[in-house]
Amino acid sequence: MNKKLKYTAAAIALVAAAIYLNNTNHLASHQTGKPTLLAHRGITQRFDERDLTNDTCTATRMLPSTHQYLENTIDSMRASFAAGADIVELDIHPTTDGEFAVFHDWTLDCRTDGHGATREHSMAYLKKLDIGHGYTADGGKTFPFRGKGIGLMPTLDEVLLAFPQQRLLINVKSRDPSEGEKLVAVLSKLPAERRAQIMVYGGDEPVEIVRSRLPEIRTISRAAIKSCLVSYIGYGWSGVVPKACHNAMVMLPINVAPWLWGWPDRLLNRMKAANSEVFVLGPYRGGGFSSGIDTTEQFARLPQNYSGGIWTNEIEAIAPLAHK
Repeated sequence: MNKKLKYTAAAIALVAAAIYLNNTNHLASHQTGKPTLLAHRGITQRFDERDLTNDTCTATRMLPSTHQYLENTIDSMRASFAAGADIVELDIHPTTDGEFAVFHDWTLDCRTDGHGATREHSMAYLKKLDIGHGYTADGGKTFPFRGKGIGLMPTLDEVLLAFPQQRLLINVKSRDPSEGEKLVAVLSKLPAERRAQIMVYGGDEPVEIVRSRLPEIRTISRAAIKSCLVSYIGYGWSGVVPKACHNAMVMLPINVAPWLWGWPDRLLNRMKAANSEVFVLGPYRGGGFSSGIDTTEQFARLPQNYSGGIWTNEIEAIAPLAHK
């Protein structure tokens, strides 16, 4: 081997060693403490998740119920925190009378006795609806929550009042920039230290408005998380955290996590230094993110003594595992 090849081989070996040392967890400090648990939609009525589309009415695919809670209600959120959640996720829609309704679906027809787009109604009208109207686990033979959900759709202001200190994740369901402006107006009324306990995710345009106007709030959107993860996979070996990953909620499918440089401890440390939090979801299978870490088997895929965030639809099942 001539000198030129020897020097090239030595340089490659040095670069490889530097990359290894910069990303190995053997030399990384471990963040102690329990994982941060995020309850998606609070405690919910679960449903058959097979072959779902954007138009699937999940209330008609409800599994046999094991509790009385309906998603996105104050009772459900309260029970989620009591079960061990550190953060509760909720969905919002603007109403015609200037409020934000806390409700998951774009339309009312699936879960309620109302009709049409949620945002095309007043909060006064939405308060009259039965949000348990459409739930059935036996193909429509029985409706166990019918008549029990009247008046249970809360406003965002009511949620903020009910939980003045707890952490919340707000999902903006549209890509309407004006919705971002309206949400900024609501959140701007809160003290800065309270806003720091709130995160926002959803449509690119409204989330970007929240991100630019209220930088103390961690945010993420579909475009931002794609940019964050792809860029980090590309050059995160250097220790540089992409701009899209700063001041963010980094959503990370469990089967993608091992591809990220420094997973888990180096990655968690780098994101913390960028004022971001990492939340692990269930496996990514294409077409969008998975639901969450919802089973014992999925929880077992997390690194031992993992201390980052966990996104779950089954807070009652996952909290006891995480808090052992």
